[in-house]
Amino acid sequence: MVNRPWAWPDRRPLLIIGAVAVLVAAVIGVQVAWRMTRPASEPLPLSTVATVPLPGHDSRFDYADLDAGAHRLFLAHMGDGTLLELDTRTNTVIATVADLPTVTGVIVVPELHRVFASAAGAGQVVTIDEDTATVLARAPAGSFPDGLAYVPTTGQVWISDEDGGTETVLDARTGQPVATVPLGGEAGNVRYDPAGDRILVDVQTADQIAVIDPHTRTILSRAPVPDCDHDHGLLVADGRAFVGCDGNNKVIVFALPGLTELGALDVGDGPDVLAIDPARQLLYVAAESGEVTTADLRPAAGRVTGRAHLADNAHVVAVDPTTGRAYFPVPDTGAGRPGLVITTPDQEGQP
Repeated sequence: MVNRPWAWPDRRPLLIIGAVAVLVAAVIGVQVAWRMTRPASEPLPLSTVATVPLPGHDSRFDYADLDAGAHRLFLAHMGDGTLLELDTRTNTVIATVADLPTVTGVIVVPELHRVFASAAGAGQVVTIDEDTATVLARAPAGSFPDGLAYVPTTGQVWISDEDGGTETVLDARTGQPVATVPLGGEAGNVRYDPAGDRILVDVQTADQIAVIDPHTRTILSRAPVPDCDHDHGLLVADGRAFVGCDGNNKVIVFALPGLTELGALDVGDGPDVLAIDPARQLLYVAAESGEVTTADLRPAAGRVTGRAHLADNAHVVAVDPTTGRAYFPVPDTGAGRPGLVITTPDQEGQP
């Protein structure tokens, strides 16, 4: 080793400090940019009328559906593996269907007095009697069955197998599968378009909508969803399709039948379930962050009227088309137990 009478001081500590400072500045810059580009919160045109305690553990809920004529609300308590049935006149639980592992999707078909639920943990779709809350049938539905749609012209239920990238087609009367339709990508939500008598389904890893003939079970076309990252949520209503993009927090609005883009709405972080109040032309978008967005649907592309945090994990919503009440099941209302947040539109906030 050469003996140096003088050498440059060790600059490694200074370099490390400098690198850390640059990293901190970059993080702050990203946060500032995110805050500048993220839409500001707007008060929701809603009032909370009740928060109803629910049975079970403080675990995740998934989808919900409502039979307004029978005053019945069905909640998929995913974390508990149960389906809760409530009377919306008294806001009380009147039945619990157990043994539905990781229950995700749920739809009620009033004309058949049947409820269909996706038990994702068992890879099954379960047929339930709406009046007695008894299980009528169980059938295989892929590796992770999720959203469902009923097609009245064929008497069949379509179930998205999210991981398997397929649609399972179920005979609604027998509760048994009759076909499987591959999508070529991960399956998001599925909806029936009554005006066109066709199925629409999100292919969320391709950011496109597959349009399917429910009679021949063939894919008729594929429509790209522009400016969308991971199209998961889907709602068909009022001659339009509303597509929730949970990767970039947007809802893309399309005109039917041609799937012509009308515009985009900025919504809460992680949009999941969409619902409509048809009488008031009000769209609800419930997000994983607990943020809820409302939009006036009188303009073709919609117009955001509110965006705010409602409750932690309030990513599920069902709306009673008669009363306008919206139902948000949440794992914890603040007391360490699940509950149902019920809101109604403010009179002055209605479109």
